[in-house]
Amino acid sequence: MTEHRAGGTGPPDEYIEAEIHRLLAEDPDVAEQGITVVRRERALVLYGEVESPHRREEILRRVAERFPDVPVTSDIGVIRTQAPTEIEQLP
Repeated sequence: MTEHRAGGTGPPDEYIEAEIHRLLAEDPDVAEQGITVVRRERALVLYGEVESPHRREEILRRVAERFPDVPVTSDIGVIRTQAPTEIEQLP
């Protein structure tokens, strides 16, 4: 495994951003295409929405596991999906 560092050795940050995006989109256990990776100062920020707090934690865990030396912050929201309170009647 190649080691990535935001400040010195390893590929430039834009490559890390692309690798994180690819990891999230191509990993069959994640398959998340709605997450955007943006560089802010010395950290990368993950933006987007997912369907549960567990899913958000899994995404952050996988990114931290793959890129342990890259500071990553999360701005991933959870979509509040609720079952309908009434039965929808179609005409």
